Amino acid sequence: MHDPRMVREQADALRDGMRRRGKLDALGPLIDRAEALDRDRRTAIQAVEERKAARNAASQQVARLKKAGESADDVVASTRVLGEEIARLEQELGAAQNELDAILLELPNLPLPEVPEGDESHNTVVRSWGEPRAAESVKPHWEVGESLRLIDLAAGAKISGSGFIVYRGMGARLQRALMNFMLDLHTGEHGYDERWVPLFVNRDAMVGTGQLPKFEEDMYALRDDALFAIPTAEVPLTNVMHDELIDGAQLPIALTAWSACFRREAGAAGKDTRGLLRVHQFDKVELVRFTAPEDSAAQLELLTGHAERVLQLLGLPYRVLLLAAGDTGFSSAKTYDLEVFAPGVGKWLEVSSCSNFGEFQARRANIRYRPAKGEKPRFVHTLNGSALAFPRVVAAILEHYQQPDGTVLVPDVLRPLLGTDVLR
Repeated sequence: MHDPRMVREQADALRDGMRRRGKLDALGPLIDRAEALDRDRRTAIQAVEERKAARNAASQQVARLKKAGESADDVVASTRVLGEEIARLEQELGAAQNELDAILLELPNLPLPEVPEGDESHNTVVRSWGEPRAAESVKPHWEVGESLRLIDLAAGAKISGSGFIVYRGMGARLQRALMNFMLDLHTGEHGYDERWVPLFVNRDAMVGTGQLPKFEEDMYALRDDALFAIPTAEVPLTNVMHDELIDGAQLPIALTAWSACFRREAGAAGKDTRGLLRVHQFDKVELVRFTAPEDSAAQLELLTGHAERVLQLLGLPYRVLLLAAGDTGFSSAKTYDLEVFAPGVGKWLEVSSCSNFGEFQARRANIRYRPAKGEKPRFVHTLNGSALAFPRVVAAILEHYQQPDGTVLVPDVLRPLLGTDVLR
């Protein structure tokens, strides 16, 4: 959420940010309306203050008249009229404030200056690691996964519908191995504090991280209980600090969690529907960091490096993309995507997005810190990244490590957890 003062003091910066995202035509009128509402709000505040001052003066006059034994009926009547006007103006003020707040919730974050303008065609590869395997004679992961009885797509569809997966045997064990490997890495080597979080959260939590109100159609909801299934552990991990005032000496704070994730993928019909590429329920290990504003740029590089380390240890070739403004998520000011190469489908697959949100989420969730004793509290900067999402990592493992005889080599770091060096 943006500082409401931006509407009054930096409306042009808001418009430029929307332009860089390619959304000025859609969101420019909202900014215009916000400016008008802010003017109306300030006018109403001034009018209320003037009438309250007049009412106070009239009340004092009534007291003087009554003390002098004179009639105060006319003044009492004028006081009543002033009270009615105040009530009407305060109602108008409340309506204007509510509409302004709703507009601010609809405006995405401003991309940082170093973020390229344009749509996804302007994403920039900033570095790569490893050598992608040639695609010749490599089967897609869904074929090798079913032939090795690691995944059962038909069972998932029978039980829950398309986009839901049953993992079986060593495929199920691979999920547990990935969870333990990633969590042990991030807690043991990278200094994250592990949490085990709820899979359902309330509306305030979803608003706090920016999923609502913008993306409600993508959410699975328990309407009777006013709860939403989480699309990522980012939501509960970030909202652990909802309404908190943090001692600045504790920053940065680094949290990690495994969770199941649930996404309707309402806007992605027909895209990447085969195998594990786009599913409605999946597992993921998430990283969240809270930091002072002056440190958030360096913290993004650090967090991204932690996600990259997972891919390096798994031996999966990947590249890091700096997303252009038009491809950057709603709440993010800057995002790096990590993509692994899957030779069986001949595609780079996104397995992580690492983002700096600035104070955007902290304003929505009211997460502040006190820099030092006696200093005024400030909003923290929040960051998060997947490290990593499991389905496409599994797809890349099954394709990158596939052998001519149909078996799949197990990455070295997973062998102790799986108890084997080959999936057969």
